[in-house]
Amino acid sequence: WWPATTKQQASISSTQIVGVLETYLDFQSLEKLHHMNIWLLQVFETQIHHFETRQAKKPKNSADHLDVFVECEVHSADVSILITSLKRVAEDVKTSREDKVPWFPRKIQDLDKCHHLITKSDPSLDHAHPVNTCIISSFHYRGDPLPCVEYTAQEIATWREVYRKLSSLYPTHACTQYLDAFQQLEKYCGYQEDNIPQLRDVSRFLKERTGFQLRPAAGLLSARDFLASLAFRVFQSTQYIRHFSSPMHSPEPDCCHELLGHVPMLADKEFAQFSQDIGLASLGSSEAEIEKLATLYWFTVEFGLCKQNGSIKAYGAGLLSSYGELMYALSNKPEYKPFDPEVTAVHPYQDQAFQPVYFIAENLEDAKSKLQNYVMKIKKPFSLRYDPFTSSIEVMNAPQKVKRALCQMREELKNLCLALENLS
Repeated sequence: WWPATTKQQASISSTQIVGVLETYLDFQSLEKLHHMNIWLLQVFETQIHHFETRQAKKPKNSADHLDVFVECEVHSADVSILITSLKRVAEDVKTSREDKVPWFPRKIQDLDKCHHLITKSDPSLDHAHPVNTCIISSFHYRGDPLPCVEYTAQEIATWREVYRKLSSLYPTHACTQYLDAFQQLEKYCGYQEDNIPQLRDVSRFLKERTGFQLRPAAGLLSARDFLASLAFRVFQSTQYIRHFSSPMHSPEPDCCHELLGHVPMLADKEFAQFSQDIGLASLGSSEAEIEKLATLYWFTVEFGLCKQNGSIKAYGAGLLSSYGELMYALSNKPEYKPFDPEVTAVHPYQDQAFQPVYFIAENLEDAKSKLQNYVMKIKKPFSLRYDPFTSSIEVMNAPQKVKRALCQMREELKNLCLALENLS
C-alpha cells in the first residue's frame, strides 16, 4: 500500500500505468468512482486489475471520506494524457516508474512452459509428411528419462543417405572443433551410417563435456522459448526424421539437423558458452531485442563461418546439416561480411533458399567476445546471473545478492591462485 495522504496520487510505469488515487470522498461518491472506472476502460482502453476503497487515515471533515486504490494498465503513449486528465480533478499527481518485462523462466523446471510451436509446411512434399499433417509426437517432457525411438528401415535409409553425403564434406568444410567432436560422437554415441543415435546417449555425452543437455521438442519453437532454454544449457531437440522423398531438405528441424548440425558444436566449451550467452541475453528482453538475438543466432549458430589456418570453415548447424548449402557457402558465389553483432542482428535473412550473405568470425573466441559486448548494451531494469549449481537464474536486484555472488567468485579465485602456486 502507498502512504495515505490528503492528495490524489498516481504511479506510472514506462509501458504500463499503475495508478494510486488517494483522496477524500464521501460514500455518496462511490457512483462517481464507478463512472471513473468506466472512463478509464473506455477512453484509454485500460485494463483495471484492482479497484478498492478504504477509510481515509486522516479525514478532514467527515468519517465517510475514503482513500481509493486503483491498479490498472494503459498503453505507454496514453500515460501523459491520462496524467493530464487526472490533474484536472486532483490537487496533485505524482509519478514514479515501474518497468515491467516479459515473463521468463527462473528455474530449469520452468522450461516446461516454454513449448510454443511454430509450424511450417512444404507443399512440394506429399501429404504423408509428418510436418504437413502436423503429426509430430509431443512427448510432454517433464524431466523424465529421455524417450527412445525405434526408427523404421525407411527412416534409417534416409539417415544413411544424409550421413554419407555430409560426412564426405566434413574433413574439408567443417571447423576443427566440429571435426574433433564428431570423431568422439562416432566413438561413444553410435554415430554411424546405419544407426540414428538416441537423444539419451547424446545428451549424456554433452552433459559430461560442456554441461549442455538435450530436451525433446515436438517441432520448431518460438524464438523466445528456444533461446530461453539455451540460458540453462538446454537444447530443445526434435526426434523425428525428415521425409524420405526429400532427404536433403526439411521444412522444419529434424534429428538430422540436430544430431549432425548442432550437437558436435555444443560439445565444444567455447561454443557452448557462446550459445548460453545468447540465451541469457534473451531473458526478459523486448520483442524487438528477441528478433535481433534470433537473427544473430541465425547467422552464427545456424549459418556461421569462421577463419582457421588461412581458410574459411563452417561451424553453423544449418550448413553442417545441408550438403547443398555447405558446398555453396564455401564456394565463390555468396557474399562474405565480417561478423559484427550490431550489423548482423539487423541483417535480413533467407529461410527459403541459400543465404546470399554469410558472416565470418575471426575465430570462435572472438565471436564470443563480440557477442558479450553486444548483449551488455541491451537495456533491462535488472541484471541476471546463472547459478550452475542449482540450474537457476538469479535476478541481481539487491546489493546482498551481488555481494553473495562476489564472495563465491572470490573463493573460486583463491582456488585458481592456489593451483597456479602448485604449478610453479
